[in-house]
Amino acid sequence: MPFDYTNSAFLTLFVVVDPIGLTPTFLAVTDRLPRSARRLVAVRASVIAGAILAGSALIGDWLLQTLQISLAAFRIAGGLLLFSIASEMVFGVRIRREGEAAEQAVEEHVHNIAAFPLAIPLMAGPGAITATVLLAGRAHGDWLLIVGLLVVVALVAACCVAAFFFAERISGLLGMTGNIVLSRLLGVLLAALAVQYVVDGVRAILG
Repeated sequence: MPFDYTNSAFLTLFVVVDPIGLTPTFLAVTDRLPRSARRLVAVRASVIAGAILAGSALIGDWLLQTLQISLAAFRIAGGLLLFSIASEMVFGVRIRREGEAAEQAVEEHVHNIAAFPLAIPLMAGPGAITATVLLAGRAHGDWLLIVGLLVVVALVAACCVAAFFFAERISGLLGMTGNIVLSRLLGVLLAALAVQYVVDGVRAILG
C-alpha cells in the first residue's frame, strides 16, 4: 500500500540521513558565521541534498538497467553498505569521521560549505543514495509510489532544515551523552533495515 511504502521510505531515509545527529557537525562547520548565514547554509545544503536524492529516485532504476545490474544484486550490495554505515554509527566511527570532515572544511576555508561537506557526503552520501535507489526499485515503476518517495525526500530535507535551524538548542538539550545514545539507537535500527534488504535480495535471486 502507498501509505505503508511512504512510512517505510521516510523511516529509512530519516535514519540514514540522521538530521539530528548531523547538528553537531553543522555547528562545527558553521562556527563563527552569523545566524542569517547559518540559516542560508542550512537551506542551501538541504536543497542540494534533496535534489541529489530526488535524482537518484528518478534515474536510479534506469542506471541499473544501463549497467546491467539486477535489482536483487543491488539490494544485497546496498544492504551490505547500509550495514557498514550502521556499524559505524553504533561504534561511533561515523561521528568521528564527520567531525574530522568538518574540521578539514574549516581549516581549508571552504566557501561553499553547504555543498561540501554538508550536502555531500554527510547528507546525501553513499548510504542515502543507495537507500533511495533501493526504495525506488521497490516501487516497481508505480509512479504513485515514486511521487510518494519524492515527497518523502522533500520531508527529510525539511527535517534537516528544521534540525539545523534549532541545532544549538538540540545539541544543548541532548548533550554529548544524548547525541551518542541517539546515534547508537538509530544505528541498530538501520542495521536491521540493512539486513532486511539483503534478505529480500537473496530471496529474489533464489526465488
